[in-house]
Amino acid sequence: MRLRTVRRWIARRARGEPRAGAWHGGHHERGAGSVLAVAIVAAVIAVTALALPLYMVLAAKQAAGGAADAAALAAADVRVGIVPGEPCVVAASVARANGAELGACEFDGLVVTVTAHTRVAGFAVEASATAGPAAAGRSPPFPRSRETAPPAIAGLPGMGVE
Repeated sequence: MRLRTVRRWIARRARGEPRAGAWHGGHHERGAGSVLAVAIVAAVIAVTALALPLYMVLAAKQAAGGAADAAALAAADVRVGIVPGEPCVVAASVARANGAELGACEFDGLVVTVTAHTRVAGFAVEASATAGPAAAGRSPPFPRSRETAPPAIAGLPGMGVE
């Protein structure tokens, strides 16, 4: 090897330059961490953009369910005679006040079934609810006496047994 070539090689190595044709980690990989960070941020944004409409629809479904429940209870109050008016008109105003539109209003005796619907992110969301007085002969959802109450509920306050 010639002396001039050796000196050049030593000078390049001292400056941190790799040998010609050699791949040394670090020099050719500068900026790889930034590319990886940008890719991770892009993936998180993409997943969020895909999941956001789903969660909007789920939230609207719960809101429509609440509107349908309130409308059914209001219509049942009218049917029973607690509140004056027409059951379906009252149900429509209650549903509208809760951010939904009344789709259907049917009653069988004192029992009222309503359907409320709304739109969010291009999707139609619908919920139904039924309300009315408890049927004769059916027990209430929580037993009121010690004889009919399960042992775990019998001693609880508010269950009719103090």
